[in-house]
Amino acid sequence: MKELRLLRRILKRPRSVARARRGAPRIRRLAPAAWLAAPLLAALLLPLAVVPLRGGGQQPAPPAVPQAAPAPPGAAAAEAPQPEVSVYLSQSGQIETLPLEEYVSGVLAAEMPADFELEALKAQAVAARTFIARRLLAGDHSGVPVPEADVSDTVSHQAYISQAVLERDFASGSKRAGLAKLRRAVLETRGIIMIYKGQPITASFFASSGGYTENSEDYWNAEVPYLRSVASPWEREITPNLAVTYTFSNSELRSKLGLTARELPAAANLAASGKALQVSSSSAGLPAEVISLTAGHRIKKISIGGTVFTGREVREKLGLRSSQFTWKRKDGKVLITTYGNGHGVGMSQWGANGMAKQGSTATQILKHYYSGVSFTGISTLLKK
Repeated sequence: MKELRLLRRILKRPRSVARARRGAPRIRRLAPAAWLAAPLLAALLLPLAVVPLRGGGQQPAPPAVPQAAPAPPGAAAAEAPQPEVSVYLSQSGQIETLPLEEYVSGVLAAEMPADFELEALKAQAVAARTFIARRLLAGDHSGVPVPEADVSDTVSHQAYISQAVLERDFASGSKRAGLAKLRRAVLETRGIIMIYKGQPITASFFASSGGYTENSEDYWNAEVPYLRSVASPWEREITPNLAVTYTFSNSELRSKLGLTARELPAAANLAASGKALQVSSSSAGLPAEVISLTAGHRIKKISIGGTVFTGREVREKLGLRSSQFTWKRKDGKVLITTYGNGHGVGMSQWGANGMAKQGSTATQILKHYYSGVSFTGISTLLKK
């Protein structure tokens, strides 16, 4: 009877406060010196960011992304501990430390609209988890203003919404339902990451393409076997502002491009179609010519006024959304129209949503945009 009474008291005993608060994010303030030093440190631009199935025929559906089965009631203590992520919050200069899956929820909320299809959200959750897993396993703190943090909350790594802001901004109505959907996408892919030859991949992604993604070497000068150019037609019909036109005066272009010539091309139609490489120019203007295109149908090299630029250089110097663009002259101005948004390497987020709308699973989306990858649990790599 004494043993029975003792057992009853143990079963009634509440969980410890420490266990109940184990998953709560912790906020640390940086020392003033670190705050002052942060702006002086440059963030490292890391590869951040689906294509139609090759062959055009009906392909057999690959197996779904492995999903973690929900733990039975009372089994939380038996779960493998999650790695923690320390995030540098750029606006406040604080560091938020929280479990991996909560971090992935914050990234997902920042990187993809909650009204996207669930399978697209799941694909994004796996990409976000893979990105941070690669950094954690490598002990990579590059591009973070302070050594205490693993990653920043900006697009230099992955955009991230802190847990406090997440709870505040998604507190009511449809937004609360949206947050529940985001967390469902994280839960249904819990712990799953993409690997290539046994290692987490650089899971870069971007907003939308103009029809094709890029080979990694055409943007970062490094050939990555799983970051290959693939067709991505799904976003064409669903992406807002897929084509955006910028207007520049001659003086603006001279200044931004660093040209010293008096005039820019008077009539040039630079079409990034993969075939139309001929550029016309009037005798009054300087010659402009597309020299080459990338596999993703973006400008690779272009000569403007005798100066050769890469498409990426033109994009960055002019602040364009994409290096896939056309260029023409009208009423004394130069009109540049871009197609898609982002660097173009890896997964197109709008393309992923378009695939999901047509019935593709998260696995099909990820295997389309990341060539030759497979899936594993992050706990498996941590054990190694």
